[in-house]
Amino acid sequence: MTDSPQRRPVIRAVSFDDVGAAIGRLLEIALPPTRPAETGASSKIADFLLAWWDGLDCGHFPILHLCNVDAIIAEDMLTIMAYLAQQSTVYADAWGYNDAMGELWERYRAPA
Repeated sequence: MTDSPQRRPVIRAVSFDDVGAAIGRLLEIALPPTRPAETGASSKIADFLLAWWDGLDCGHFPILHLCNVDAIIAEDMLTIMAYLAQQSTVYADAWGYNDAMGELWERYRAPA
């Protein structure tokens, strides 16, 4: 007899507002007002958000990136992933970030 999988408290604890705040913090790092302010994490955050937005066209997110950003950034990424694990398909525009995602694509993926 196999037991059905149990939902995990850490996944259930993530709210819509938690995810919106996490997206906002990540975008602040990935889209600084001036390019010199970008950090080494900026492109990794862009990889994460754009892979979620449209992985086929925008590229993938190597899981190892979670080890290559600081813990606060990784926690924001995991917050988003935990929410996605409990919801049907939802994207950053659900939190009002459609324009920011377009800007992210322009900065990191648009052809030169």
